[in-house]
Amino acid sequence: MIERKLSGASPKTALPPGTIDTQMHMYLPGFAAVPGGPGLPQEPLPDAEAYRSVMRWLGIDRVVITQGNAHQHDNGNLIAALAVMGDLARGVAVVSDRTSRGELKALADAGVTGARIMDLPGGAIGLEGLATVDAIANDMGWTTAVQFDGSDILDHEAALMKIRSRWVLDHHGKFFRGISPEGPELSLVKRLIDRGNCYFKFAGCYESSRSGGPDYEDIACIARAIAAYAPERIIWGTNWPHNYAKTSIDYPDDAALADTVLSWFPDADSRHLALVENPGSLFGFNPWPVS
Repeated sequence: MIERKLSGASPKTALPPGTIDTQMHMYLPGFAAVPGGPGLPQEPLPDAEAYRSVMRWLGIDRVVITQGNAHQHDNGNLIAALAVMGDLARGVAVVSDRTSRGELKALADAGVTGARIMDLPGGAIGLEGLATVDAIANDMGWTTAVQFDGSDILDHEAALMKIRSRWVLDHHGKFFRGISPEGPELSLVKRLIDRGNCYFKFAGCYESSRSGGPDYEDIACIARAIAAYAPERIIWGTNWPHNYAKTSIDYPDDAALADTVLSWFPDADSRHLALVENPGSLFGFNPWPVS
């Protein structure tokens, strides 16, 4: 059994009112893992009650729940999680050419406003399905979340340039082999951003960092460059419940991790864009009331 930290001292960098966590997974009882993906997370299941504790701890007001790899093409757990969380939540589902119009409508009615590509082991649909998923997302007015080994991003330039929906380059690009701020990979990311429909997600830095924590400097130097270049195209997420962590010792402190990542933004205005305004527009949230 893994012990997930759900409370503690608040982040030193206060999250602004209306903050949206755009990267997390939720697992409710009664939804078994589907063959083809990884198993469910270790008990106790990281469910809605646990995540609400994290929201109170960090100061998160809204959330985007992403379909977990354990459930593959079965979005039942996601729909149930959205129902439990209510209007403060939106969802990113797995869809493909076998998803009917009726199913798409049901997903939209449940609060789904995005579809995912996960071209890494255990993912339900990879880059081979990008054109199909992009077409569905564009038709539905959804966002496409795209995750793959960004070290190979130059090989995928043509396909990425053809994306018509609004889309997110996930998890800091997941440049597993590392890139330079002056390298061609980051230049391509900037060109993709300049097309007007590409966003970059700060989430799960530990999954691709070669230098490691607590500073994740290899990820930080790329993040700072993008934050300075296009703060209006960045979103942020906790990556809760940190499924890569297999022991309680390895489990990150979410407040400390948030402080580290939020320090990569140049100022409070750019953090507000990434935590409130950008994801609010991207995932179809109602404007947060100004107090």
